[in-house]
This record gives sequence, structure tokens and C-alpha cells, in this order.
Amino acid sequence: MTAEHPTMTTGTSTATCCSGFLPCSVLSRSLRWAFVSMRIPSSPSAELPIAKEDVVKGRYLFVCLIEGCALILMALAVILRMTVFSRSSVYADNALMNANLFALGAACVIFALFNRIFVGGFFRTAYKLGRPFVLFIIAAFLAIAVAETLHHVPGLEWLNAFGTDYFAKQLILFLIGVIIFLGTTILSCRNACKHFEQIDL
Repeated sequence: MTAEHPTMTTGTSTATCCSGFLPCSVLSRSLRWAFVSMRIPSSPSAELPIAKEDVVKGRYLFVCLIEGCALILMALAVILRMTVFSRSSVYADNALMNANLFALGAACVIFALFNRIFVGGFFRTAYKLGRPFVLFIIAAFLAIAVAETLHHVPGLEWLNAFGTDYFAKQLILFLIGVIIFLGTTILSCRNACKHFEQIDL
């Protein structure tokens, strides 16, 4: 197995798939104080005349903005990996996932899990952060494990291809990942608005 055969080389990126988890971890920390501040009567967040629905939508927009920036950075890394570094010997004989469109789609699924499980889970009670985050960690690592395993299944080796090989198939999977992200986030936001309206801060 050599780097000269792009369809068979296994490449970088658990990094690309797992990097979908890293922004979520950072977001969970930055959102922690924002969420806790809503429980403090004297805090600006609690005193401002803002509808609860707008508070929820604002949090989701902030999260999606950060996730979008992270996805752009990952996409730039994927482009470099698929072009400039496509034949780099560093990535030869690596059993992990390549940085390709399938990996970006997997990252979108991880973001969707974060928005559904962690962000949506918080707005069920407005104070319990630990349980939603632990559940997200479990779900995210299961998703990463599945994504990392699939290209080892006979007949699915094309999931690990890069460059222009199987580009159309991978593009479809990436778009499916984006649709999952959008659909899950929108539904989670709507449910969070309903739950948060019923909470007495």
C-alpha cells in the first residue's frame, strides 16, 4: 500500500472526523456560563426583557456560527489534503480515515448530535449540563467509531478515497450530512423553545 495509489491510501483524518468533536467541547465550556447566567436573578441575561424563544434561538445561532466556522476550517484542510498533500508519504499506511468529503459529512453529523443532545438537553431543565454532555460524548464517539470502521468493510473502501476518486458518491454523503445537521438543528431548536417556555427562571 503506497501513497502513489490515492484510492487505496488511508490518510489523515481521524483528525477531520474527530475535529468535529473538538469545537463541541469548546462550545460546551463557553455555553456553560451563558446557561448558568440565566439562572442568576441579578444577571443581565435574567433582567433583560427578552422573550424566552429569542434566548433559545440566539444560543442556537451562536452555536451554529461556531460550527460553521469550524466546518470551513476543516474544509480548507480537506482541500489541501486532497490536492497539495495527496501524495505525501506521511499519510501512507495509516489505518485511519482520510480527510475527504465523507469525513466532512461525518463532522456535520457530530455537530447535529451536539445541537440535539447537549444544547437541546439543557433547555429541558435550564440547569442540568452534566448529563446532556455525557450523553453527547457517548453518542459522538459511537458515531466516530462507526465512521472510522465503515471504510474497512469490504465494498466500502471508496469511503476512504480522496482526490477526484469517487467524488460524486462522497459529495452525496456530505450533502446528506449537511441535511441531517440542518434538519436535526431546526427540530431541536423548535423543541427547545417549547421546553424553555415552560421553565420558571
